[in-house]
Amino acid sequence: MNALHNFLFVVYPYICLAVFLMGSLARFDRDQYTWKSDSSQMLRSRGMKWASNLFHGGILFLFVGHTVGMLTPHAVYEHFISPANKQMLAIVAGGVAGTACFIGLSMLIWRRMTDPRIRLTSHRTDLAILWILWIQLSLGLITLPFSLSHSDGSVMLILSDWAQRIVVLNPDASGLVALAWPYKVHMVLGMTIFLLFPFSRLVHVWSGLASVFYVFRPYQVVRSRRLNLPKKG
Repeated sequence: MNALHNFLFVVYPYICLAVFLMGSLARFDRDQYTWKSDSSQMLRSRGMKWASNLFHGGILFLFVGHTVGMLTPHAVYEHFISPANKQMLAIVAGGVAGTACFIGLSMLIWRRMTDPRIRLTSHRTDLAILWILWIQLSLGLITLPFSLSHSDGSVMLILSDWAQRIVVLNPDASGLVALAWPYKVHMVLGMTIFLLFPFSRLVHVWSGLASVFYVFRPYQVVRSRRLNLPKKG
């Protein structure tokens, strides 16, 4: 295991997580007016519905699937699903969601690149982050044939072990050495997205997650100012 491998999969994850958390907090504290999605739907709504729904639905499914799949210890699910079946489930469900997300994102990029009004109002970072996500999705889809070639679930266990060790502050990247290159590039680019997160429009994801708590908010008591007025006549 060389120094670059050790840096990318032992040190770099913590750098990305630190920038992701502290950078998001600093941006919310200092630049709340830039905390927005900069949606272009008002400029041109045609084709936006399908593209946006495919992209957002797909990427939310992928995010939850990756998080739950990689951070759930093997001991929790081994009694009702084998690693091989879990990997096959991830391949099928992830393949469907990834394809939907890829199609939606491709439509959004095409729309932003070819529509003069939308292109004029787009920042360079908007286009850059969209292309980075597009490459990341492409890499994720490329890993599917590699996963099918070893359907025993061994690679999934290696990836899960690495991710769980990162969370508990006991990193070990030795198991990743033998993995095929698409996995490694996909992982590094995924961590880089977290690194770039606070400096892009992706920060609006925090607001989407926070909106869940709106459902559990206490009732707002509204009192009319007319209650204390004398009755007429």
